[in-house]
Amino acid sequence: MVSKKVTWGLLAAWVVHDLEELVTMPRWTRGNRIPTTTPAQAAIAIGLVGIVVAAAAADGARTDGRSPFFHAVLTGFGLHAGTHVAASAILRQYTPGVLTAPTVVAPFSLWALRRLRREGIRPKPSRRALIWFPITVAAAHGIAHSATHVRQNTAGMRAKRR
Repeated sequence: MVSKKVTWGLLAAWVVHDLEELVTMPRWTRGNRIPTTTPAQAAIAIGLVGIVVAAAAADGARTDGRSPFFHAVLTGFGLHAGTHVAASAILRQYTPGVLTAPTVVAPFSLWALRRLRREGIRPKPSRRALIWFPITVAAAHGIAHSATHVRQNTAGMRAKRR
C-alpha cells in the first residue's frame, strides 16, 4: 500500500513551490520589466495548474499510486525543477521558484518515485504524457491572460459609461 504522503505529498510539495512563485513573481516581473505576467495572471495560472496537480494527486491516492496520470504529473513536476535552476543560471539571478525547486520539488519527486518503486510500481510516463506538462502550463497562462484581459476590458467599458 502506497503511503498517502506519496500521492497527496505531490499536492503539498506543489503548494509550497507555487507559494514561492506567487509571492515573488509580481516583484520579479516588475523588476525585470516583464509586462506579460501580472499578479492576477500569475494567481489564475497557478490556480489552474493546481487543479491539475490536485486531480493527479487524487487519482494517485485513488489508484494506490498506480495512475499513469499521477506518474506523468509527478515526473513532470520533478523535471521542471531543472527549468527553474536553468533559468536562474542563464539569467544569473533569482527567478521565481528557484529556491524551492532544488529543495522541495526535486527531492520530493525523487523520494516519491523511489517509494513507488519500493512498492513494485514502475512509473514510466511516455514522452507524449510528459509533453502535456508544458502544454498545461502554457494553456493556464493563456487562459489567465485572456481572463484578466476580459476583466480589464469590462471594467474599462463600465468606466466609460459613467
